[in-house]
Amino acid sequence: MDRKAMDEQIIHHYKQDEQKMILIFAQWCVNNELDPFETYKKAYPNQADNIALQDAAELTLPQAEAHQISVETLLEVLSLFGNDDLAFVVNEEWNQMELNNKK
Repeated sequence: MDRKAMDEQIIHHYKQDEQKMILIFAQWCVNNELDPFETYKKAYPNQADNIALQDAAELTLPQAEAHQISVETLLEVLSLFGNDDLAFVVNEEWNQMELNNKK
């Protein structure tokens, strides 16, 4: 395999993994009764509409049909992609949910 083909394959795999990360984020939001678009916008208020998030949101399952995704798993996946701002917002949302559940 030549260098260009290898580079293209790496980019292709990265994009696939990034799409999985976005889907995990969107499903976690649905599972926790959060709007993924609003949550994303808190992290990136100046960013235009995210087409990849729109695509992922269409693939999410209703909360009752989906597997539970732990906040730790989501934070780890976001961290792998350097999505620190989004991880911060997710952590804030999670902390708020935990506080509300203790009341």
